[in-house]
Amino acid sequence: MSDCIFCKIVKGEIPSRKAYEDDEVLAFHDIHPAAPVHVLIIPKRHIATLADAGPGDEALLGKMLALTGRIAREQGSLEGYRTIVNTGRTGGQDVYHLHVHVIGGPRPLPRMIAKE
Repeated sequence: MSDCIFCKIVKGEIPSRKAYEDDEVLAFHDIHPAAPVHVLIIPKRHIATLADAGPGDEALLGKMLALTGRIAREQGSLEGYRTIVNTGRTGGQDVYHLHVHVIGGPRPLPRMIAKE
């Protein structure tokens, strides 16, 4: 998509601080980190939301999740990390290009419990 900020990052039109890259995925540091470690893992191919992923995307989704541990460790989050996938408006998604947040750091992260 021509107006997608993450597609522009994939194309190199917008600079990013890369943490990992291969033919299918790109991981880069969030420009507004919520913790000392905050990396986004995205597919290079545009998929708007997790809800838009289909059976043909299973290997890609698995790859993205499998990379979370490696990326967290390489960034210094040795005792654990949080993965978050916001999906759609109600799920808090701001950029409509599928992405996995890898959030961690040297301190315990605050618990995120939804209150009704």
